[in-house]
This record gives sequence, C-alpha cells and structure tokens, in this order.
Amino acid sequence: MKAQTFSAIRVIALVAVCLPLVPFAQTQRGRAPAQTPAGSYRVTGPYAYQNLAVFLIHGPDKLPGKNILTLSEALKQRKVIVYETREVNQLAIENVSDEEVYVQSGDIVKGGQQDRMLGVDMIVPPKSGRIPVDAFCVEHGRWTKRGAESSARFESSTERVATKDLKVAANRARSQSEVWNQVSVAQDKLSANVGARVNAQASESSFQLALENNKVQETAANYLKALQRIADGEPDVVGYAFAINGQINSADIYASSALFRKLWPSLLKASAIEAIAELQRGRKFTQVDASEVRDFLASADRGRTAEQRAVTSRINLVTRETESHLLFETQDRTNPKQSWLHRSYIKK
Repeated sequence: MKAQTFSAIRVIALVAVCLPLVPFAQTQRGRAPAQTPAGSYRVTGPYAYQNLAVFLIHGPDKLPGKNILTLSEALKQRKVIVYETREVNQLAIENVSDEEVYVQSGDIVKGGQQDRMLGVDMIVPPKSGRIPVDAFCVEHGRWTKRGAESSARFESSTERVATKDLKVAANRARSQSEVWNQVSVAQDKLSANVGARVNAQASESSFQLALENNKVQETAANYLKALQRIADGEPDVVGYAFAINGQINSADIYASSALFRKLWPSLLKASAIEAIAELQRGRKFTQVDASEVRDFLASADRGRTAEQRAVTSRINLVTRETESHLLFETQDRTNPKQSWLHRSYIKK
C-alpha cells in the first residue's frame, strides 16, 4: 500500500492552564516518513485529577459524516458475533449488519473458553462472514465455560486493557507469556492501591473480572466524574494524550472525530485505571504541559518504519519506532483520501 503524506499546517498551539478539578504477517523495514502530521494538531490541557493529566488533541475530521460502530455497541446491538475458536491466539468475528464495525487492539471480549483481548485494529465490513482476528488471553488457566456465559461466543466488550506495558506486550512483542505477566503485575498494583484484592474468586487470573472489581470501579468513577466532560463543546477533538505521575504515557488520534467520541469513555476509563495502578500517594511531581505533548507526538512521528503487517486485505498496520517512542498506525487501503484510521502513540 502506498503511504500517503500530510502537509504540515502551521498552527498556534493553545496551552490551557490546569483546570481546578477536585479530589498473517509480512515485515518490511524502511526509512522514516519525510513529512509528519503532528503540526496538524492543536493540543489543549492539562486537565488534571489526582495523578492523571489529560490533554485533548484537536484537528481536522478526515471522515466527516461517516458512522462506524464500535465493537462494544455492535455486540450490544447483536450486529456482530465474536466466536471462540479454541485457539488461544485467534478468534473469529462476523459482522451480520449493514454497517462497518471498528475493532481496536486492546478491546477485551468476555466469556468463551478464556477472556481475550483483541490484538489488532481492524474494520469488519458489512455482511463480512467469519474473519480471523488475532487475540491474546487475559486470563490464565481457565479453559471451560464460566457460569452462565457462552463458551462458544463472546457476548460483551465493556473494558479495555489498561497499562502501556500490556499494550507493548501485545502490539510490539506479541508475546502471550508477557501479556499474562503484565496482567498479573497490573492486578497486584491495583490491589495495593485500592486496598482490596481485585482477583475474582470465579477466576483469579481474569483481568476482565479484576477490572469489574467494585473497588476498582468506584475509584475509577472519581476520575471519570472529574474528567469525562472535558471534551464537551469541542467539536474538533480527534484524540487525547495523557500523563501519569508527571510522565507522558500514551496518546490516541483518530481520523474520525465521531469515532473518537464513541470510544472516549472507554479510553478515559482505561487511562484512569492505569493511573490508579501507578498511584504513589504523597509523591509530588511537576505537571506535563501541552508543548511537551506536541514534542512527544512529533518525535514519534519521525520514527523509522520498523514493521508493516497486513492484518486483513483491507487493513495494514505500520509500526514506527525511536529509542523512546512507539507509534502504531492503522491504515485503511479502501480510502484513497485518508490512508490511516488510528494512530496509537506510546512513550517507552
């Protein structure tokens, strides 16, 4: 697929002060792209609560008027089926509707033989038939039906994986053993910081059930109450970045503002849960500002192309990397005007 480039648009970055919120894959290697899109964006923030600082990324909507269902809403509306294949690292998905469905790496599907996180971004086209999709188990040990859940299908997707280490384990290392390890680390950190063991009796290794823990949900709700409405009245928001304990963590930018807004609650919740896991009570830190976020995005954009993978006949995944940054770019071959759909940035 031919890479498309974007002309840099020089804009004046507006820096908002901290708001007073209360307590089958082929690999190719190549050079860095000649031009990067970071200059197309305006960054505002930080909007801070506890140890989490969020920045909004403003920019042009590349897919105006386009409606794409998220996996969560498609499952709720019974417009998509996620099948258990009895293979740990591969599931199957079928879109039975007339609408496109967006799957994002890190979406957790609950049930089956084991809870899984989907390992790639993809668009599932209307009336797709069964399509294989990479997955990682986020539950170690169970390989049987759990309670009243179906062992043949996954019927809900309400949570996303939290922690950048889990994202790297799935997207860069693509290591099942490292995913299991990072699930265990996250569970231990959450247990320590919410004051209760988050591992569920029904399946102690399940990350999904740990995220459903009452203490985790209650603590995350405080972050969401403080931060969830910061994008209200901002029609040009296409993504966000966040910092934890004064350190830039990650960012996500989408070609579609409407798609970002659908995903925003789950993205923010995952960031809040990571902040809870990394909470260091009593520690003082210097807050990140918007200019540092812009530099972070620009530095990642300049990374060399480390890998290109054909996820499906339609979707291509490009990984760019520097010594301190990772950028995963999901490209859609069917859209000649807008080659990428999602850009996921991680600070190593």
